[in-house]
Amino acid sequence: MRDENNNSHVLKARGKFRHTNESPVVGDRVIYDEKFITDILERKNILNRPPIANIDQTIIINSCAEPDFSFNLLDRFLLLIEHESIKPIIVVTKTDLMGEERLKDLKNKISYYEKYYRVIYTSTVTLEGTEEFKELFKDKISIFAGQTGAGKSSLLNVLDTNLNLKTNEISKALGRGKHTTRHSEMYELFGGLVADTPGFSKLDFFDIKVENVPDCYIDFFELSSQCKFRGCKHIDEPKCKIKEEVELGNILINRYTNYKTIMEEIKNQKPMYRK
Repeated sequence: MRDENNNSHVLKARGKFRHTNESPVVGDRVIYDEKFITDILERKNILNRPPIANIDQTIIINSCAEPDFSFNLLDRFLLLIEHESIKPIIVVTKTDLMGEERLKDLKNKISYYEKYYRVIYTSTVTLEGTEEFKELFKDKISIFAGQTGAGKSSLLNVLDTNLNLKTNEISKALGRGKHTTRHSEMYELFGGLVADTPGFSKLDFFDIKVENVPDCYIDFFELSSQCKFRGCKHIDEPKCKIKEEVELGNILINRYTNYKTIMEEIKNQKPMYRK
């Protein structure tokens, strides 16, 4: 860990944390003595997979190709991040791997998200969009998260050539990336701190209750006051404004389909017991 003067310390957690069912994670602010972390200060937020705390913004990395762009994964990441009241920024990488027409079609679909989130298109080959990043990080704790193999480590290496993070090519047989980041670690970048995190091909929502999901969809939340029923879940209820907007084409059908799938998954998931 590092202190306020940027000095590095190698510390162990006090044994008491085993009895309180908590442990320090990346991003924690702590109290410590010469050898041990003695207390963890109150967190403003925490993600459990990967374990990291006190995040100001999450930069969600999605690739155009190798692996293919996934709106399902994007919506899952957005739900998880919105649930923790963390600011999401959507980044689309590897634009150089997609032909002009296909890229134009993808951008047209993603333009829906630009009404609610900042979207940046990048390429570590052409360096498109990399200059836009420099203003994002000052005085913030940020995390890079997203699909395995989407290019998180490669993008960080371009932004700071001193990092030399390990990268891997996409598995041609599986059509997805190999994990190159095995743990979360903080790096200084443009006046802030950035954590590179392991990528995931699947996200689970054991800490999210089904009744909280609609409020985590910012586009649905803005319209929900126009639904007939208070607390509308936008599934089976009549005179639902969200369903009306989907039928009119004002809400992406794929986003609504992903929403229903996630709602059903959360409703049916079994509790996860933690020691």
